[in-house]
Amino acid sequence: MIARKVFAQRARWRWTEIVFWVAVVLSIFLFPTHLVLITQLLIVGLFAASFDLLVGYTGIASLGHAAFFGLGAYAAAILIHAGWTEPISGLVLGAVVAGIFGLIVSALVAQLSGAALLMITLGLNLLLFEAAHTAKWLTGGDDGIAGVVPSPVLGLFAFDLYGRTAVVYTLVVVALCYLLLRRVVHSPFGLQLEGIRENARRAPALGISIRARTMVAFTVSAALAGIAGALLAQVTQTVALSVLSFDRSAAVLIIVMLGGLGTLIGGFIGAAIYAIAQDRLSALSPVYWNFWIGLMLVLFVLFARGGIVGALDRLVAAVRRRPVRDP
Repeated sequence: MIARKVFAQRARWRWTEIVFWVAVVLSIFLFPTHLVLITQLLIVGLFAASFDLLVGYTGIASLGHAAFFGLGAYAAAILIHAGWTEPISGLVLGAVVAGIFGLIVSALVAQLSGAALLMITLGLNLLLFEAAHTAKWLTGGDDGIAGVVPSPVLGLFAFDLYGRTAVVYTLVVVALCYLLLRRVVHSPFGLQLEGIRENARRAPALGISIRARTMVAFTVSAALAGIAGALLAQVTQTVALSVLSFDRSAAVLIIVMLGGLGTLIGGFIGAAIYAIAQDRLSALSPVYWNFWIGLMLVLFVLFARGGIVGALDRLVAAVRRRPVRDP
């Protein structure tokens, strides 16, 4: 009974989650000329949330998460070029390809920690990037893959120029993936992941198999990143070599830190804040905008513990504790 209450409390929806998803739905109607931007923010948010499962909940640091994103994107694009244009099949293939690669990598990751883990993940990402750059017959090399045109979703809803089908399709897929992530992190398995993150030495004494749990978490995270990559390929109808770049791995780390580590929804909020900041700062300072992004990250790490989500939670808690003055 006590355990049931604990898990029910953990699974309660945060107010930031509710506000975010309501805002996304409303923005589709309020900003019909920005549907492409909303679609891409949702995809980046899913990518960041999948990464948060690793670094925020399991404590696995990685500098190569873009490898799974890129594999999913290329898998979906190659499937369409091979003649199979059904979009949901592309998502499944992207998840399977990225998940299998994640499972293979997890066998190495489960035995490493610290700097060695960072170097392995970074090295694998760079190897995939160079492999995609070299295999022009398959990936198009520097030119990437163009003409990735999926057939109508469920045979009914064609991808239009204005992005109406793409944004609804993406919203449904991302929302389902988010519900899956919530179910994972708020389950006994998720609690075990947090135990590994907090004290990996004590976890085996509690009957937790670190290797098995780490491999499962890494595989699920990789598969979801693959879905995000496949979504990007389908809605933009092109795949560039940059989907495998180190810059994408670094950006998702910044996004998760800005939004809030170990919150899931922080990945989506961080993606929106990062995109807005990048757009505004690059317009104000085209040469030095990276400096301001770095400064913003430093300030958030030093003074906004828990990122934007943590800062908002503390602000709401402070307002609630504030005494009401008599008139």
